[in-house]
Amino acid sequence: DYPASVLPELLEQAARESLSPTAFLDLVLTGELERKDERRTTTMLKLSGLPPGKTLEDFDWAFQPRADRRQLEALATCSYLRQKSNVLFLGPPGVGKSHLSAALGVKAIKNGFSVAHFVLDDLMHVLRADAAIPPPRLRAKRYLNCALLIVDEVGFRPLDRVEANLFFRLVSARYERGSIMLTSNKHVRDWPEIFAGDEILTTAILDRLLHHVTVVHIDGRSYR
Repeated sequence: DYPASVLPELLEQAARESLSPTAFLDLVLTGELERKDERRTTTMLKLSGLPPGKTLEDFDWAFQPRADRRQLEALATCSYLRQKSNVLFLGPPGVGKSHLSAALGVKAIKNGFSVAHFVLDDLMHVLRADAAIPPPRLRAKRYLNCALLIVDEVGFRPLDRVEANLFFRLVSARYERGSIMLTSNKHVRDWPEIFAGDEILTTAILDRLLHHVTVVHIDGRSYR
């Protein structure tokens, strides 16, 4: 239902531009579709868990010239989501990895994709709580059925063996079914120390993550 407050303005525009009844109807329907899309975007942003105010438009490219702007603008087209491939942000703390991953999450929502954002510690808390749920029922979980799962701050603390196995289960369940975007302050060669020191398990995780992946390396000064 179109808001009554907007109709006088549309009628005035129709008179001013001498719009035909068909053109006027098209104007009304276009406006309604735009309002529905805005409502959908607002709802999806709330559900996503994305931190507010993180967009590509407000990223300080001048401060962080090491960030490859063309690579990130290519990611903003969301073609990686259509291909169900992954994105890995690597670099020291404070260089903008979290901001850019969240900004790409916002772009994904605006392009019609569902997004779930977690800091790794929070995700592990959820995965531990769901550990006993059988796989068929897990499919209803947001971290499994969203188009894009963003996991921030991988590597700030090592995972224990239970957590490492739960993370492997998650990566395996999403493999070639949905995209994962990770940010990490550690190079992938150092990932065994994140995943309980288990090189075999880490290799299995990386095999799935890196099979279809875009790696974004960012070095340089810390914002903090």
